[in-house]
Amino acid sequence: MKNTFLFSRLMILGVICFASSGAAADLVKQSTSGLCHPPQSSWYERTLNYIPFKTLEACLDAGGRLPSGVSLSGARKLAGELSENRNQYQRSAFGHGWDDADRDCQDSRAEALISTSTTPVRFADGKRCRVVTGRWISPFTGEVIQNAANIEIDHVVPLALAWERGAWRWSDERREQFANDPVNLLPVEGSLNSSTITI
Repeated sequence: MKNTFLFSRLMILGVICFASSGAAADLVKQSTSGLCHPPQSSWYERTLNYIPFKTLEACLDAGGRLPSGVSLSGARKLAGELSENRNQYQRSAFGHGWDDADRDCQDSRAEALISTSTTPVRFADGKRCRVVTGRWISPFTGEVIQNAANIEIDHVVPLALAWERGAWRWSDERREQFANDPVNLLPVEGSLNSSTITI
């Protein structure tokens, strides 16, 4: 069971990384009408059928043309600015701490602990906000952890990786939702959360 759980989490990581990379974060899309849409084009997200190019110049060299309102010099300048933004990752861009989107006093950390415990959890008090004990099995080591204080919530897809792969373009709201998405949250031993795992 431990290996199946870990495998499923790694598969999620692979799918999300592939999908979020867009096969290269700054892909230029040549639409079926021959327009070359760089990421800053207002039609970029809406262009679903396209031929991918690594650069705007490559798309133009292949016979494409610029959409109305996009100049080559303007696209180059904005591409430089976007590239600079992409390299300026900060954890705070994904919100400050764990969110309680449904306002039930259980933030996304508590909800991750509740949903992954193999036994009913115990709360700090009758308000049922903060989890103190439960039974969690580490997907990495197989160790049983019963004290919630010894658990950190890891992101299956690290926030820094998501940023690098395109989250720097997202709205603040979308980044915060991603950082608190239960599918992307994994309770692990606190000692492992800051470790580097090579696969």
